[in-house]
Amino acid sequence: MPEPLHIESGELTADEILDHLRDGRRLIVRAEMLGGIHEVTLRHDGKIFYCDTPTTLHKHEDEEGMRTCVMKMGYAKQ
Repeated sequence: MPEPLHIESGELTADEILDHLRDGRRLIVRAEMLGGIHEVTLRHDGKIFYCDTPTTLHKHEDEEGMRTCVMKMGYAKQ
């Protein structure tokens, strides 16, 4: 398994994030939330997309759900 890619929120587009996830790479995103800077882990197991935040684990059944999430949360470049 490749090393996780560490990025800042807004550094990559949603397409670039999804490309990395489909290739089996985990992304560690530094994001501002809950009054501080936290790391969020994005991953894909081949079927489900995961967004593991400091407070919860979001699951998305398809790419469109993950795309919506990374855009809404500000992880992807606009």
